[in-house]
Parts: sequence; C-alpha cells; structure tokens
Amino acid sequence: MTAASPSLDTVTGARQELTVVVPVRLSGLPDWHDGPFPFELGGRRTDTATRATYFAPASARVLYGAPGRPRRWHRPASVVHDGLHLVGMELLRTATVRDPEHALAVLHFTVHRPLLPVLRAMGGRLPADAAPLTGPLDPRELLAGVAEVISGTGTFALARPYTVAFLTPEADHTPALRAGPEGPLPATADRWLWQLASRSHTADFPLAPEIAVTELGRAVRISADWSALVLRQGAAFLGHRADTGDGDFYAFGALQSRTVYLDALLLGSLQRDHIDELTEELSDVFDTTQLARRVAALERNIAVFRSTYWRQHLTAHGPANELLLAFQNQHRLSERFGEILAEAADYSRLVQTQESQQVSGALGTLTILGLPLGTALGVLQVLGDESLSHLLIALGLSVAATAGALATRYGRLVLSSLRGSTEA
Repeated sequence: MTAASPSLDTVTGARQELTVVVPVRLSGLPDWHDGPFPFELGGRRTDTATRATYFAPASARVLYGAPGRPRRWHRPASVVHDGLHLVGMELLRTATVRDPEHALAVLHFTVHRPLLPVLRAMGGRLPADAAPLTGPLDPRELLAGVAEVISGTGTFALARPYTVAFLTPEADHTPALRAGPEGPLPATADRWLWQLASRSHTADFPLAPEIAVTELGRAVRISADWSALVLRQGAAFLGHRADTGDGDFYAFGALQSRTVYLDALLLGSLQRDHIDELTEELSDVFDTTQLARRVAALERNIAVFRSTYWRQHLTAHGPANELLLAFQNQHRLSERFGEILAEAADYSRLVQTQESQQVSGALGTLTILGLPLGTALGVLQVLGDESLSHLLIALGLSVAATAGALATRYGRLVLSSLRGSTEA
C-alpha cells in the first residue's frame, strides 16, 4: 500500500465482530448442543433448520450433519478479556481418511477496541505478548477435554488462525464511506478492506502498485452498503455508510457474516484440507508394491470427495457462492483438483497397462507350457502308442522344449511379466 493510505490502527468501528477458526482434533463426541451456534436477530434464529434452507442439501449435510449423524456442535460463552468478548463457540467435524478426528473450532467475538491491532496480533505481526488469544481466551483452555488444538506445520495445521472480520464505520470514518447511496467508493475503502483481510498495514505488507488494482479488484460487492474480501489467511466485511446503531441493516449484515457467509468459507476450508490429503496420497502411490490396490483406494477417495465436498455452487443466493469461489481461487483449489484428477487418471492407465501385460504374460505362459506337451501327447495318440517309456520320453522332450522356449527373448518377456504380476 502507499504511504498515503490510512491506517486502521487507531480506528474502532461502530460495530465490530470477529470470528476465529482454529484446526483441532476431537477427543470424542462433545457434550455440546447439536448444530451451529444459533445467533438471533429479532424473530430470526439461525439454527440448523434455518440455515439448511439457504444451502443446497448436499452442502447442508456437510456443514450441519444429518439426523443421527451430527457433525457440528455449539456452546454459548461469555468471556471478556482485553477488549474482546467471546459470545460462543462451535465445533465442525471435518474427518478425513487419514485423520478421522480432525475438526475446526470456531470462536465468535465482539471486539470493543481497535480491530486491526487484534488482527495483526493474530497474524503474528506484533510481539507475542500482544497475542489476544491468551489467558481466559486461550483456545487450548476453552476446548480442554473436548478437543486438542493442532500446532505445527502438518497438512491441517495452519500457521495462524483463520479470521473473519466485520467492521462498520461511523460518520467520521470517511475513508470507508461511499459518496451517497449511489456514489462511488473512495480508493481508501478497499485499502481498509485489504488491511482487515490481510491482517496487516502499510509497514507490515506494502502492496505493490503494479498488482494493487488486481488484488483490490477481487472484492465482492454484496450491496452498495458493504463489501467483502477473501484472502488466504483471512476474510473481511466492511460497511460503506455510517452505522446508525440499533435497528440498522448492519445488524443483519453482521448476522450473515458470522453464519451463512462464514459457512461458505468453512466449506472452502474442508475442500482445501481434503485436497491437501489427496495430494499426499498421490505422492505416496509408489511407496508400496501393491500399486493396483493403492490406485483403487485413491480413486475411491477422489470419488467420495467429489460427491460429498466438491461444490462450487452452494445456493441460489449469490454472495455465498462468490465467497466460496473467492476462497477457492485464493487456494487454487479448482486447478489443484484438476491436477489430482489428471494424475490419478495417469496412474489408472499405468495399472491398466500392467494388468494387460500380466494377462498377456499368463496367456504366453500357457502357450509355452502347453504347446510342447500337447504336441507330444497328440503325436502319441495318433500313432496309438501306449508305451509308458515313450510317454516319459515325450514328457522329457516337452520339458526340454519348454525350457528352450523360456530361454528365448519371448520367454524372458513372459517371465518378466509374471514377476510383475506378483508385485502388483
């Protein structure tokens, strides 16, 4: 970003909500309430039944489970610490073949101090003693006995929590305000949006002018009132008119950002984790002599992922689809899945080639073994010779002929193919 771009370090929005997503491993089925956290606004309650009507049935099953097969739980909370108020927690089970207890923990906060420093601290851009998820807000303490927070650099271990920020401006926050209901946005509005989504300001990550137009052009215009931006480590929603407080539309916007729009991003996280695992499976294909079995298992896992998780169209409501596509684009999920399909197809053709060679080898073996013996016995039968000694001589000659045939180039190819069949 340029030096003239305003910093959000000292700005506290009229309405500030923060959702933090942390990868965890379940210790067992939690004794929490079933379903997603049911935020309420007026007479609207965003429970499983309400949200399921928003998404296609296949996506709803992934996000909320099915009768008798729960995969999401929630628990209310009220913990206030250092300007953050934890209002609730969720667990979404995201089991995979290699990690059946993998899950995502979702922490919902209301923030009562400048939001950008909180985001920068979560992104590791401030000293460790400024980290907000400590003390009573430490996820390891909040989830003790229920789930273990994953740390490190494994497939599912994010270096930092994923954050979804929501901020609405006050009347004096002109850099984010649209010039009238139908007026243009100032360039600074997308700069603010970038800071919130990237969890950085100008000193942390100066966005190169050559790519600024492209990067900022990826913002999703939900309406004239607000926009969203999805990046690899975070997403943000920013209002473009002054928030009037209670009764304002932004109360509904905040509800959407931490429910259905969050769920679109969670589905993207599931897709990313499963694609990471499929990529690892591809790299392990040749680490076993049972190639055909490994490829068959890989193809089955790809089919399960494709039918269960791979969605690019969630709902008839546009913003959720756009947010999911933005997440997929940030992680190159469509390209990576296409590469997985192509590589798996190559391995499948390799297995088919080996199986064809094995069938040919088996037929060749039958030919080499059966032709000399069948010829010898046929000659004896035609001559009407029933002598045991002649039969033994015929058998000996057929064995010699078979040994000679196996010593030829064709015979060696047959033996080679048979050895390959024992290794497949």
